[in-house]
Amino acid sequence: MTAERARAARADPDRTSVQVEFRKYDGRLSARWTADRLGEDEHGVWLGTPRGVAVEADTGGWTNRFAHVLLVPDGRWWTATFCAAPGPEVYCDVCTVPEWNADRTVLRTVDLDLDVVRSPGGEARLKDEDEFAEHRLTYGYPDDVVSRARRTAARLLEAARLDGHGTEPFVSAWRPWLDLVG
Repeated sequence: MTAERARAARADPDRTSVQVEFRKYDGRLSARWTADRLGEDEHGVWLGTPRGVAVEADTGGWTNRFAHVLLVPDGRWWTATFCAAPGPEVYCDVCTVPEWNADRTVLRTVDLDLDVVRSPGGEARLKDEDEFAEHRLTYGYPDDVVSRARRTAARLLEAARLDGHGTEPFVSAWRPWLDLVG
């Protein structure tokens, strides 16, 4: 993805607002906010959210602290958020395959607790294994969901490496998209 292509995506008159909705396995709202559809490339659909956007959840609301882009890959058990400083550089949610409504203005997925996080210049680490273990029992995650979530988290840990062995989009493909978010 070149910077020119990313700039062209911003000027696209079809740019629309998207409601992003993450739920927990029991149906509770984990997070809901509005993002702008920035464009699409070989990695998936890119959604942008400026700093200060309200986020709703069943546990209460908040305002996001960092501008970020959300990558929604096609048919994968994850999404990836790339944040402006001083936020985490990479924050991947292991989740069910995200689903779009018919006109692609609503995106829904089920958060499976496991997260892969990389701070700026840091190494990727797995987060919320304790929550995953607890919810596995509480919500009764099926064995196939458990194994898929664990395999996905392991792949994301490898892909988000900074030691020269990481893979796109986690190395730099996200940067031009984040530049589009005000």
